[in-house]
Amino acid sequence: MKIDENTTVAVLLVAAGRGSRAASASDTSPKQYRTIGGVSVIARSIKVFRDHPRVGPVVAVIHRDDGAAFAEATGAAGRDVMTVPGGATRQASVLCGLEHLAALPAPPDIVLIHDAVRPFVASSVIDDVIDALSDSEGAIAALPAIETLKTETEDGHIAKTVPRAGVWSAQTPQGFHFAPILGAHRAAAESERSDFTDDAAVAEWYGAAVRLVAGNRDNVKLTTAGDLASADRRLKMEALMEMADIRVGSGFDVHAFVEGFEVILGGVAIPHDRRLSGHSDADVAMHAVTDALFGALGDGDIGSHFPPSDPQWKGAASKIFLEKAVSLVAKRGGAIAHIDVTIICEAPKIGPHRDAIRESLAYLCDLAVDRVSVKATTTEKLGFTGRKEGIAAQATATIRLPFEDGAGDG
Repeated sequence: MKIDENTTVAVLLVAAGRGSRAASASDTSPKQYRTIGGVSVIARSIKVFRDHPRVGPVVAVIHRDDGAAFAEATGAAGRDVMTVPGGATRQASVLCGLEHLAALPAPPDIVLIHDAVRPFVASSVIDDVIDALSDSEGAIAALPAIETLKTETEDGHIAKTVPRAGVWSAQTPQGFHFAPILGAHRAAAESERSDFTDDAAVAEWYGAAVRLVAGNRDNVKLTTAGDLASADRRLKMEALMEMADIRVGSGFDVHAFVEGFEVILGGVAIPHDRRLSGHSDADVAMHAVTDALFGALGDGDIGSHFPPSDPQWKGAASKIFLEKAVSLVAKRGGAIAHIDVTIICEAPKIGPHRDAIRESLAYLCDLAVDRVSVKATTTEKLGFTGRKEGIAAQATATIRLPFEDGAGDG
């Protein structure tokens, strides 16, 4: 069969399993609906195929109870994906998907059958599988064995060593001309054969010649909770590497004491015989952090975003200002990496409240607490802080942004 731009290629995503080996104490949902890097596994798999220029319809074979879970996990990515209830086994589920495609007004020429829990399949591997079908009845992504293989006795000892030359580990996608693989699955069901572990095995049993195509070692099947955790770490690290434009900003603020009963520092109310005077709540520490973030973004200061002449900010909680700065970092596709604050005063004592301030700032900046430093110092009774006339604070903020077109050009 000649493969050209007129060849229609459909994808069956097999996603009806329960994934019990991936369950954890905190999450027992099927692994295809769990998130890695903030996106569900199945949504990532869908995107790979929806973004591929040679792929047409995508059908997800899901458990009959998972309609709502599928919709929630895939969101916009799943809106154009047809869903079909699966069967009791993977093999039965694939047949359900094939029958759905066969009932379409125009069944596809080729079908790619892919495990939904292999979200890292490369576009080039999809191309290679499709291209191999120009002169083969079937083609699968696979990897040559690189480790020594053993068979096992009933009591757990080695029975023999298997030569690894010519031995391959099967992956997906597995591609086939549509009519023959549909016939193979139908014949297997009629023969009550339900023991095949992949679709290539069904095709082989039916008499088809299936070609091996070099897969990719990143194209792993996420099977256990450890696999999911590893994939999550990998994606988060990749996201950080993409945000290679590292910016540092500084902020400084001062407020004077007036009569009162507490001061607000970093969002924490600290009992004191005076309070800080300002148009807002005069949280000098939070103001310094906010200005440090605006500085790292190169986007003005608190005064330009929240003019003190505007009466709506009179007495406002300073977290409003910090939340705006944090949102601007996110809007630029960035992330805050670290916050360092030094509070300069003779009183009140900051030490007993240090951890509370760190936790408050970490929460507002969406950071782990160990990425927020809060220090305190005096001026040895020199200057206005030494005379207990007010409090000063200085802050440094480190953020990561993705490089934009032209960024860094000389």
